[in-house]
Amino acid sequence: MFRLMAVGLVGAVSAAIAAQTVISYSRGPDGSDLRRAQSVQAQAADAATSPAAAEGAPAQVLKAADGHYWAEANVNGHEVKFLVDTGASAVSLTTVDAQRLGIDPASLDYSAKVITAGGPARAAKVKLDTVSVAGAQVRDVDALVIESGLQTSLLGMTYLGRLSQFEATQTSMILRP
Repeated sequence: MFRLMAVGLVGAVSAAIAAQTVISYSRGPDGSDLRRAQSVQAQAADAATSPAAAEGAPAQVLKAADGHYWAEANVNGHEVKFLVDTGASAVSLTTVDAQRLGIDPASLDYSAKVITAGGPARAAKVKLDTVSVAGAQVRDVDALVIESGLQTSLLGMTYLGRLSQFEATQTSMILRP
């Protein structure tokens, strides 16, 4: 059964890649028609600059007595305690932590709508220069300041997704730049 699912997945991915290929015609230097296959996905990737990969050394975040992974991070030169949350699509800051980072919560545009564990909330998009956990550093991190209802800041996927790998064990989480 697993093999059949794997074959189906490979077929679906292959079909998607083939569907993204565009054939275009142009004239060569001698006036002849040239046929080029260009991947729409490759063009889009070239056009958009991808964020830089994480840098530094691997970091270890120990599991706390409450069963969660709590990371002490350096954000723009200030210490912030984060709950590591692989289910959070973005690094999310409480208004108190945002203010400690020099961000004025009252001046932000809370036009983004998000769903938190406590229900719907309004959020403002911000950019953090650096987020570093025990040496695993990511630059230019997209983040959200949650207007209300967030009890602790969350280390979400806009940081974790830029790492080459992260893994949770029974006692710790390993972050690899």
